[in-house]
Amino acid sequence: MDLAKYQAIFLEEATEHLAEISRALLELEKSPTDAASIDAVFRGAHSIKGMAASLEYDSVTELSHKLEDMMDGFRAAGAIEPTQGLPLVFRGLEGLEKMVGVLREKGELPPPDPELVAAIESFSRAATEPPSKKD
Repeated sequence: MDLAKYQAIFLEEATEHLAEISRALLELEKSPTDAASIDAVFRGAHSIKGMAASLEYDSVTELSHKLEDMMDGFRAAGAIEPTQGLPLVFRGLEGLEKMVGVLREKGELPPPDPELVAAIESFSRAATEPPSKKD
């Protein structure tokens, strides 16, 4: 198996997915409940997660999985209000872009920002808890 070939494919495809996520997030800023844009961000994060997992890029897998979960909450009948979470999704996108950039430049993958991962987890958990547990 030519690992370099698969790494190059990952970088190319991840860059395309990140651009699509960015476009969809800009649409969500205008229309926060637009299902097509929410789905586009979800699919992009899901695709990056799958590609990263196959190459054992654990930090990219972890962050993209957290974003995917958050977008799934947006999709689930209003479980999470998109307008409240959009700044965090933008931060997640920036985090993924940075990791992919470092991988492209240095050939090694940095860990995800632990504060960002924790913030996404916390937001998603708080937003999807039943009201009785929030009190």
